[in-house]
Amino acid sequence: MSTGILYGIGVGPGDPELLTLKAVRLIDRAGIIAYHSGRPGSSNARAIVADRLDGKVEEELVYPVTTGTVQHPGGYAGAMEEFYEASASRLAAHLAAGRDVVLLSEGDPLFYGSFMYMYDRLSADYRVEIVPGVTSMAAATATAAMPLVRQADVLTVLPGTLPEPELARRLADTEGAVIMKLGRTFPAVRRALESAGRLDDAVFVERASTDRERLLPVSEVDPASVPYFSVILVGGDSAPSRRRHGEASKPLSDSESRAQEVYVVGLGPGPDEWMTPEVSQVLAEVDHVIGYAPYVNRVPQRPGLLRHSSGNTVEVDRGRLALDLAVSGERVAVVSGGDAGVFGMASAVFEAQATDPAYDVVHVRVLPGLSAVQAVAARAGAPIGGDFAVMSLSDRLKPWSVIEERLRAVATADLVLAIYNPRSRARPHQLADAQRIMLEHKDSPTPVIIGRDAGRTDESLVVTTLGELDPETVDMKCLLIIGSSATRVSAGGAVWTARSVARSTS
Repeated sequence: MSTGILYGIGVGPGDPELLTLKAVRLIDRAGIIAYHSGRPGSSNARAIVADRLDGKVEEELVYPVTTGTVQHPGGYAGAMEEFYEASASRLAAHLAAGRDVVLLSEGDPLFYGSFMYMYDRLSADYRVEIVPGVTSMAAATATAAMPLVRQADVLTVLPGTLPEPELARRLADTEGAVIMKLGRTFPAVRRALESAGRLDDAVFVERASTDRERLLPVSEVDPASVPYFSVILVGGDSAPSRRRHGEASKPLSDSESRAQEVYVVGLGPGPDEWMTPEVSQVLAEVDHVIGYAPYVNRVPQRPGLLRHSSGNTVEVDRGRLALDLAVSGERVAVVSGGDAGVFGMASAVFEAQATDPAYDVVHVRVLPGLSAVQAVAARAGAPIGGDFAVMSLSDRLKPWSVIEERLRAVATADLVLAIYNPRSRARPHQLADAQRIMLEHKDSPTPVIIGRDAGRTDESLVVTTLGELDPETVDMKCLLIIGSSATRVSAGGAVWTARSVARSTS
């Protein structure tokens, strides 16, 4: 006997007239209808198609918990996992007996719906067909008559359950946004909108397309009245979005002029407490923050701040963007990890400035930050207490032959060497090559420090020797310090380098 088919059917946001023709046809011919509900008899998905269910077998899958605490050894996640397994078993019994099952989903089956958990458990053994439905997001935009994005704008769909700072950051980084999963999360969501400077652009839509529909500016919503089945829409036509695309970037008049400056700042290697007060003050005052995405993400969001994130190989382009904004009168900070002047964005901004005389009016100010080499050295003791050199093993901006020459020069001069970018997936062999070159001029017992993620929660520090260094244990999260002949390891494990050097008697 052949097995039954599981149909995942989106029934839309609430209005039965928004059901698709295909959904109606499959529901009408189905013998078994399944649906999830928060408590017995409370399924919104069932309510949408209630007039079509006479004479059908119903499988109501009641959640063990929706909000609050749950008495389960595995907590909320454990309770839900057990529930989904039990629900899948109930549906599998019908499918194995050759009976088709229609599983209703409010909105669309694969858009924040429980159907996907049944799909994960059943699709390997049974045929599954999915019928898309109108999402609550689509219904809400229709209710508000609110265009979210145009042309190349970015639309971001966010759960209100995100941590408040992360939600604020993402709201500031997008043109249009839809925020789902409200209810108890509404106060934090409202604060995040305010922090991102998007509160005035946001509208609240409750139970879109139903006779209980409600539309309000978010700023006028009573937090105590917000149900889970509501969304917030943030339009892409807002002033922050226009400024992000340069529409408001016009040269200021003489009476409005202010210094045309770009700040290039180092955020330090990780912990907020390692950021200097000077950098913190600048970041609290500028209009724009520009940088590699992981560094931009470390800057707290606040009203009026626009963020410009990009990848890791477009440093000069970032510099030009910063200079363009500064020429138009915007206050701009370019951020780097560690110190901006140590393999950071400072030189890239000056390089960009040199490409166009129009940038000569901009004053580039570099604010120092704690560098990764300082952080790792401090964790280890005082390995850079004497003369030392700093190099990057990346050959993206210089040929490997130059790197080899410099490694030999440093080793011959008997300097302590700090190595940035020691080993990547694209350059798996170069650290081993550098080790070989060092061993031509340094003794095998020379102390080596491997510092990973200094200052972060998962930081680690390993002290080994040049001869015993295993390059396979090193990646781009690491910084290496290779000692000199004057580097010692104390009885307590601290690594230090003597400041004095014996005078030559020759």
